[in-house]
Amino acid sequence: MNIKLRYFASVRETLDISHEMATIPDGVVTVGAIRAHLASRGGIWADALGAEKTLRTAYNQAMCGPEQVVEAGAELAFFPPVTGG
Repeated sequence: MNIKLRYFASVRETLDISHEMATIPDGVVTVGAIRAHLASRGGIWADALGAEKTLRTAYNQAMCGPEQVVEAGAELAFFPPVTGG
């Protein structure tokens, strides 16, 4: 399946890209599984998206959790938690 991935704030800085179109393998259908798949690229991908990182996700511009099922053509965004002051 093809989806658009968007990266914000420190995730974008670590990866040095703000977005990409990605082909996700069959069977990788949830936000959590996609994140694990991307982190498995290793190197900076593991640094930015690894399971030990606290990140927020949005599916088609709505906040979601790792169990959210992703459909072809969707947009998935990763970003760190934001604090106010």
